[in-house]
Amino acid sequence: MGDMSSMNSSDANGTTGAVGVPEATEVGQASASATGDALDARALDEVVTFTSDLIRIDTTNRGSGDCRERPAAEYVAERLAEAGLEPVLLERTPGRTNVVARIEGTDPAADALLVHGHLDVVPAEPADWTVHPFSGEVRDGVVWGRGAVDMKNMDAMVLSVVRAWARAGIRPRRDIVLAYTADEEASAADGAGFLADRHPGLFEGCTEGVSESGAYTFHAGPGMTLYPIGAGERGTAWLKLTADGRAGHGSKVNDANAVSRLAAAITRIADHHWPVRLTPTVRAALVEIAALHGIEADLDGMDAEGFDVDGLLGKLGRAAELIAPTVRNSANPTVLEAGYKVNVIPGRATAYVDGRTVPGGEEEFRTTLDRLTGPDVAWEFHHREAGLQAPVDSPTFAKLRAAVERFDPAGHAVPFCMSGGTDAKQFSRLGITGYGFSPLRLPPGFDYQALFHGVDERVPVEALRFGARVLDHYLKSA
Repeated sequence: MGDMSSMNSSDANGTTGAVGVPEATEVGQASASATGDALDARALDEVVTFTSDLIRIDTTNRGSGDCRERPAAEYVAERLAEAGLEPVLLERTPGRTNVVARIEGTDPAADALLVHGHLDVVPAEPADWTVHPFSGEVRDGVVWGRGAVDMKNMDAMVLSVVRAWARAGIRPRRDIVLAYTADEEASAADGAGFLADRHPGLFEGCTEGVSESGAYTFHAGPGMTLYPIGAGERGTAWLKLTADGRAGHGSKVNDANAVSRLAAAITRIADHHWPVRLTPTVRAALVEIAALHGIEADLDGMDAEGFDVDGLLGKLGRAAELIAPTVRNSANPTVLEAGYKVNVIPGRATAYVDGRTVPGGEEEFRTTLDRLTGPDVAWEFHHREAGLQAPVDSPTFAKLRAAVERFDPAGHAVPFCMSGGTDAKQFSRLGITGYGFSPLRLPPGFDYQALFHGVDERVPVEALRFGARVLDHYLKSA
């Protein structure tokens, strides 16, 4: 790796010294409209190489603070610098490095667009994998490894596109801010949260953003290919539950057993059936996907108290998987901690719950948890982020849809709400509306959703090349 001394870097406490918003280097004067849709052959090779290279840089985030994204950030920054950009490296914590760069557009009056991706990945146990998860091996036309779909593939697509623009002398219409972030797989405190809170000036003018978890092929059935584009996210409501009781000998009757109190509360939470709460994004997804199945969804009926959303989902086949997780709040117990010896009743027991809230469903979530935990168990937010919605009738969504369908005319781009969350939550603090758009064209039987955080994560080479073409076309038209 080359000398990075020409690139700006912050100190560990987040101050940037001489670092500011760098003057964006022009990558040419040619208009985007004159370039057509063709990426050069080098870009189509680079997107594969960059994906493989980034996978080989182990950026495992266990949530314990031991992740080090800096080697991946330096790799990205060097590739951007080669394209004539001036990347800024920023850290809140040593080694937890973010990269930001700006491409100057041709229309100074236009709003800027944020394109962001994270550099960290979830853990992977090599013994469970067919191919070593940090090998980046290209085998039989497929790139293998942790991050292949979440989300070093998108990181590589962006790199390959902006480098192709530099070679061809292309500038987009609007300023494009590129952000490669740390810590998305945990709290984002060292990543997008840090950037939004401490360096908002880097995102000046950005009103919209695109990132992960959308525009991938979803084979809904024979002859029906969907490309769900993210136009919303459920909120994050990770909880810590604490039950206090009376410590004592395990052989004695104890009607103030902290473990029993906690177990009862956890059981009530797990058994709770949350009511349906349809947001505008989910309504739009239901209407469009139902129409593709020849079903006219009753918009008025969706507002009725007795609307049978589960009955409608049951008619949508596999496509229901895109919608079912987002019609309600949810709360899943995930961690239990109590005791240290079998014959000792502990005085305290704790648990963690992964809660998710539909946009606008936060108050219902809080009041329901108060009731389900009861008087003997206290709860608090371990980590919380609000749900998001993005308009599906906007010019931006129309352009995202058009870009996908241009390269797969038989496919249907549809809106959907993500069941989980992304860095778009943190960037929303800056007034940036986020869309999930990491385009991939995948063959039948390739279960994209199962590979997120799963074993044998991988991505076809041709899917990467398709994604780079789609992304290139969208960013030129944005």
